[in-house]
Amino acid sequence: MRDPRRDGTSRLMLFFAVVYTVEGFCQAKIGVIWQPLTHYLKESQGWDAVHIATSLAVLDVPWVVKPLYGIVSDFFPLFGYRRRSYLLLANAVAVAVFLWATQTLAPSILIFALALSAIALAIASTVCGALLVENGQRTHESAAFINQQWLWFNVAVMAASIIGGELIEYLSPAGALHMALGIAAAVPVAALISINLVHEAHAGLNIAEFRHALRGLLDTFRSRTLWLVAGFLFLYYFSPGFGTPLYFYQTDRLHFSQGFIGVLASVSAVGWVAGGLIYRFWLAGMTTRALLVLSIIGGTLGTLTFLGMIDEPTAVAVYFLYGVASMVANIATLSLAAEHCPRGSEGFTFAALMSVINLATPLADTIGAFLYQHAFNAQLAPLIVVSAVATALILVLLPLLERATAPAR
Repeated sequence: MRDPRRDGTSRLMLFFAVVYTVEGFCQAKIGVIWQPLTHYLKESQGWDAVHIATSLAVLDVPWVVKPLYGIVSDFFPLFGYRRRSYLLLANAVAVAVFLWATQTLAPSILIFALALSAIALAIASTVCGALLVENGQRTHESAAFINQQWLWFNVAVMAASIIGGELIEYLSPAGALHMALGIAAAVPVAALISINLVHEAHAGLNIAEFRHALRGLLDTFRSRTLWLVAGFLFLYYFSPGFGTPLYFYQTDRLHFSQGFIGVLASVSAVGWVAGGLIYRFWLAGMTTRALLVLSIIGGTLGTLTFLGMIDEPTAVAVYFLYGVASMVANIATLSLAAEHCPRGSEGFTFAALMSVINLATPLADTIGAFLYQHAFNAQLAPLIVVSAVATALILVLLPLLERATAPAR
């Protein structure tokens, strides 16, 4: 198949769509597995919100250490390639691990198997991020690639959320979990096939390439811009989360059905998709400061809208608006990060910035679950206010970020 664009952009856009569809569908804490897993642990094992949040936090560890995979990919080609071989191996492992998980119901074994799947998917995500940075800097299409990735990622999350909720409605907790795991095992096959869409030059392990990668790695640590972007990402996502408490609140207080909770996750994904389109067509020309101010204000207001969630119609509106605000912030910061990754260390640098988010998110959710259960007496409203205030306080970081990124912008 000949790419109508000489730089291979069309093939890359298709590749990113496929790989991020797989990632969105198969990640244990957001994809088709999440709701059946949480439901199984709550109903069949009797775990409370803190127990679930702390036990499943181990699934975030592989995503936090993504820079390690980036270093290996940057410095040590596998079978003659820095990216393709790792992507092939990671997705093959994910298929095998998900199939193994369908054979057990023991929580400890399930969590261990899902941790292995998280390692495999995190490696694939790291390699895909490196390909994004390399080709984005070459074609000047970083923003387009990021939009494409997160667009299809959230399309996948939307579909996975609906399927996960429906599985719970029609199957037992154990049956729904095993069916979700079986579906997750089949999806990465698409990523294995899509590898043929990527053209990558053959790479060998030699001194010159090693020194080039080492220079890029050192440039990463010397970049003030990257440190400030990392600080912004951490503070934005570290505000006390209410993901797990929200599930308990919706189930025990609002009495939402499991199917409707799955629909809400898909509504949030629709908001993310809408936010990506809004960014692409209307916000791309804004200055960095204006866009980030808009992101913070939108995130603060989006969090506060959860105070108005009292029934199913208001829940749909709240989830959509929050999804739009989250996507705008995500696209703005990651596009900025991709454009400033040093050459030769693309895998490590972009993975490091993503790991900041992956570290902040479970910490925020665990802290939020603790506050919900022990400080706020299972009341969601105080936790929402605290989270919104923490997000608003990020505005103090913007003057530093603006000074560092203004020349590049």
